[in-house]
Amino acid sequence: MGLWSWLFGQFIDVIAWTDDSRDTMVWRFPRQDNEIKYGAKLIVRESQMAVFVNEGEIADVLSPGTYELETNNLPILTNLQHWDHGFKSPFKAEVYFINTKRFTDLKWGTKGPIMVRDPEFSMVRLRAFGTYEIQISDPAAFLREIVGTDGHFTIDEVDTQLSNIIVSKLAVVLGEDSTPILDLAANYEMFGTHITEGITPYFSEYGLKLTKILVENISLPEEVQEAIDKRTSREITGDLDAHLKYQTGEAMGNANGSMGDMVGMGAGLAMGQQMAETMKSAPKAPSTPTPPPPPSKENIYVSLDGKASGPYTKAGLIELVSAGTLTRETFVWREDLDGWKKAEGVFAELFAHLPPPLNH
Repeated sequence: MGLWSWLFGQFIDVIAWTDDSRDTMVWRFPRQDNEIKYGAKLIVRESQMAVFVNEGEIADVLSPGTYELETNNLPILTNLQHWDHGFKSPFKAEVYFINTKRFTDLKWGTKGPIMVRDPEFSMVRLRAFGTYEIQISDPAAFLREIVGTDGHFTIDEVDTQLSNIIVSKLAVVLGEDSTPILDLAANYEMFGTHITEGITPYFSEYGLKLTKILVENISLPEEVQEAIDKRTSREITGDLDAHLKYQTGEAMGNANGSMGDMVGMGAGLAMGQQMAETMKSAPKAPSTPTPPPPPSKENIYVSLDGKASGPYTKAGLIELVSAGTLTRETFVWREDLDGWKKAEGVFAELFAHLPPPLNH
């Protein structure tokens, strides 16, 4: 390279940044020994800002446009007057390009349930998740507080911290709000706007603007969801007696339902009907309960050839005795017996007309 070509290169320098990545927030223009020439062109495009750092301090923040960098320290002239310095400029400076576009579709979500107060449920635990958008609003503050001397800073380096800020401040925002949980769950857009306004001040400390928080889901505990479902069914049904009848019909129609469910539903129906009758009429004296029927003495089983045969009536036993099938030693059973007994001990009258057994 000739001397004049080298001198021409020294006087012509363009500092610019073109980037097609979607995650770069800050990029430092690379220069050997951070040398910025006198009269260099600095081009700042739309959706960018440039932070000019001179000797380790932020000198200026430049908005979109084209700038000619001038300084009282003229490095090129100094080089021309001091050949022994090897034509190296002592002027040191850095240019950081700041991406001011919105960074969208960043994820946030609670790692565990958050306990909040609620006017209807007193206290309730909830989980929530969604997305958020941010934008660099104060390049100098963002460079000082977050980036430091990082020459290539991406959104991946800060999104986890920002998500944690949203989650940590979410409980505070909800605690200061009196909107019932049921209304929040039904109005995600309103809820997102509300928490955006409450959390934005915490982001401004880092030179960032929280432009939007979108709530995709609010998950309530299972017991609260069950209470909501029951309340919804109750409101739709209207009449309590009709609602209980409806529940009973649903349980009876379910062939796979357990006996415990049926018993519980029957008890609930009985209690509901009693409450309905109490509200409709004056209290009545309780009726005397009907005693259970006595054990049946007609269903009699006989052990024949090692198998239970029956049931027989008393008249049937007489026929067995006459036929010689039923003897005094034959075992019999009926409901009021605690086990199989010999016929002679239970039905002695059947054998009264028979001769006693022969003793050998």
